[in-house]
Amino acid sequence: MGLFNVTSSPHVREKTDTQRIMLYVILSLLPAACFGVYNFGIKALVLIVVSIITCVCSEWLYNHIVHKKQTITDLSAVVTGLLLALNLPSSLPWWMAVLGGAFAIFVVKCVFGGLGQNFMNPALGGRCFLMISFTGAMTNFSAFDGFTGATPLASIKAGESVDVMKMLIGTIPGTIGETSVVCLLLGAIFLLVTGVIDLKIPASYIITFSVFAMLFGGHGFDSAYLVSQLCGGGLMLGGFFMATDYVTAPITPNGKILYGIALGILTGVFRIFGASAEGVSYAIIFSNLLVPLIERVTVPPAFGIVKVKKGGDAS
Repeated sequence: MGLFNVTSSPHVREKTDTQRIMLYVILSLLPAACFGVYNFGIKALVLIVVSIITCVCSEWLYNHIVHKKQTITDLSAVVTGLLLALNLPSSLPWWMAVLGGAFAIFVVKCVFGGLGQNFMNPALGGRCFLMISFTGAMTNFSAFDGFTGATPLASIKAGESVDVMKMLIGTIPGTIGETSVVCLLLGAIFLLVTGVIDLKIPASYIITFSVFAMLFGGHGFDSAYLVSQLCGGGLMLGGFFMATDYVTAPITPNGKILYGIALGILTGVFRIFGASAEGVSYAIIFSNLLVPLIERVTVPPAFGIVKVKKGGDAS
């Protein structure tokens, strides 16, 4: 009789690790980042580099101070810095990006235990910190031709018309990484093909928001209005790259769908009924706070456990 090696669970091992997943996310964001640099020039590249360096150095410094094992090689800080930069206007002073990156890593991520323990997406936490602290600078958007102008969603909210084709290509005012829907969708397809994300959260998010916008947007079933809403305001960037964050999103299948529905409703409320034309960042952060409750009500019963009906019969 042969000898058996008995080990503790888990017995199924996966080759994919955190570093590889983060590398895939970085690769998926490169089309949007490169187009952002092409769109807005060298100042966009400077913000991307500064944001990434700040986040990596902040994580190294925190781990050094508290004598924790260095984790910068898992590339999660690089992803945070890149996502933060793509959520910034290219006209933002570089030192504000440093403050945002330091806040994202020190306060949102490391203070709560590091990767896997943060309660909200660090990049969005840093962006919202900058929005509250430097509202004027964070809402000063430059167009692709160098002139400052309103974002398409702000124009829609003011009752003006927008060029949907320009929104798809990305030659519009906005943050560095949100403008080109084509580039974002290329990155999203890469994440879907590699299995890093699935469609539950983005699909339920986009469908819910679409229904909400058609019902309450004041334009009925106007397809041009709906497409412009979907293409603007970082919805694609948030829906595919930040709402799907492993740490701050639900892990249960039904929870992911419920989470996407919450995102769609909150984004619609903020955009249509709020003072701002945007709303994606705040919708994701609020939904992050709902994740523990969502998982509690959507966790499937353990294998072998049956529910007992009120009448006393097991099912």
